[in-house]
Amino acid sequence: MAAKAITNAKEFLNTLRSLQNDENKDSTTYEEDIQIIQSGRDGSAVLNMYCGSQPLFICEKAVPKITEPDDKKMDDTTSSSDGEVSVSLADLGPQPLNIMKARQLLSWYTISQNANVSSVVKSAVLPLWVRCDMSDPVGTSWLGAETVCTGDKVTGVKLYSVTCKDSAVDRGSFPTLDELKQEHKKRHHSSSMVIKGSAKYTLFGSTVVENTVIESQNYVTVDFTWSHVESILEMPPLSSTATLNIKVTGGDMRSPMFEMYRELEFLQTLADGLRTGETEWMEPVETNSAVNLTKAYLEELQTTAKTLQDQAAKTAEPSKLKTESEPSIFNSLMERGDLDFVEQLWVRMRKSVTSYQDVGDCLKLVIEALRYGDIKPWIHRDSSSSLSKLILQSYHQQIDHVSLSGLTPVHMLLEMGLDKMRKDYINYLIGEELTTLNHLSFYLSTEVDLQEQVARVRKLHHLLEVIVTCSTFLGLPYDRLFSLTQSCLQYYKTHPYDEDHEFKLQITPALISHFYQETHPVVWGVEVSSGHGSREVKTSLQFSDRPLFDHVIFETENIIETVNGDDREPAYFTTMVCCSLVSFA
Repeated sequence: MAAKAITNAKEFLNTLRSLQNDENKDSTTYEEDIQIIQSGRDGSAVLNMYCGSQPLFICEKAVPKITEPDDKKMDDTTSSSDGEVSVSLADLGPQPLNIMKARQLLSWYTISQNANVSSVVKSAVLPLWVRCDMSDPVGTSWLGAETVCTGDKVTGVKLYSVTCKDSAVDRGSFPTLDELKQEHKKRHHSSSMVIKGSAKYTLFGSTVVENTVIESQNYVTVDFTWSHVESILEMPPLSSTATLNIKVTGGDMRSPMFEMYRELEFLQTLADGLRTGETEWMEPVETNSAVNLTKAYLEELQTTAKTLQDQAAKTAEPSKLKTESEPSIFNSLMERGDLDFVEQLWVRMRKSVTSYQDVGDCLKLVIEALRYGDIKPWIHRDSSSSLSKLILQSYHQQIDHVSLSGLTPVHMLLEMGLDKMRKDYINYLIGEELTTLNHLSFYLSTEVDLQEQVARVRKLHHLLEVIVTCSTFLGLPYDRLFSLTQSCLQYYKTHPYDEDHEFKLQITPALISHFYQETHPVVWGVEVSSGHGSREVKTSLQFSDRPLFDHVIFETENIIETVNGDDREPAYFTTMVCCSLVSFA
């Protein structure tokens, strides 16, 4: 029996080590029905809390592959003989192993790392975590193991077990703090223990309106950590360490940046059209055609140049054009009162053009008016678009010939939009004293190609979405907004555009106490630990409004997602993580 266990341990170790050393492979199959995945981060909240982003092995049940005949390809779903639709195997997600098999794998892992078992090659491997089906009485959902090393020598193994109970509303059914301490003492006979609390609250995200949850891709959550926990589910004290997690995507109609986002969408449409040669034009906002709007604008400028009286009567019209379709909150945040000729032309064209012909015809009207001296528009000194250069030339009655064929008009319109939007962002960031032109130089550079210029403007827009969300909805003070701005600017200098990125910001709990003290945590945890360094061991308890793993489905009627505007008492899943230290003599 012992010899067979050692043989199996050696074979299992060789499989793990082969996967660990193969840079081109991230998974393998073991014993036909077990899949081993090498991962840097798993979707499971439990593993993320305990392992972070460190590489590890995950063992799960292999999903069988079905070979389909050439004349019968399977759809995403399959139907049974009685007409019921069954879920496709590809949609099942990760599948757990039974608890006996999981324990066997951890046993082999432990044997393979034991220096006292001479027939097994000694070499530390990545931590191993096994998905379990919760079929045992305590509901084990994960089993894990990782090596403990002194120098290069493996001196022991930490074994983890994760158990979970279905959601419940009754607080009296939850484990107490004393019970958690006793659970820790069963495994670790230490005279001193350290107790730490943690909690996560949602400050901005999904909301409840008339008992209906309105989902949002945007959220701001806050993570608290503190010491001296006195009771289960206690509110984080004001002395806690608090970190905001901010994820904001464009297109949220609640955002003051929504109109700016629509403008950016049009800018991206033009950039995509230049890159691919095909443009999917957006629905026009204006009922008048682009050509008619441009003609009216040019006539207005000509009339304005004749008499000051006409100027006073006409200046209200451009502002009316803009404010009719833009929310007042947007105007107060981002609207500039110093739009030059090119920028006002951009505003009209981006709301009305629907074809290449529209763009070319509008620009042709403008260039002819410049060539014949019908208009003498003013522009900002630092304008860099091709049209701005033609306007400067018109001041001296010398205008270069421009061929408005092919994609040239779209190229010119894109330059106009880039100029205008960059100035919009500068106006807000500099006006709010959140940064300086020097810090914005990377994002404002016109030395790179147009596609890269658009990419950098998108980054600036995302930055503003984050800042405005924290300013408008959370009311964060200037010093925190300044720090967040610098962090975002620094991040996007070296990273690609990523709306899924979660920005972090440390704050004092008092700044947001009126938010979290009126709601319930989405996750609340307490951790008891003893020992030091690699021999530190922990026992933790987590309460969450949803399961902390995805490979077991709970048939519960108590799931109540904790969202803004919902004052119902939440139902919490209870997850306990226990750790045992096995030392090799």
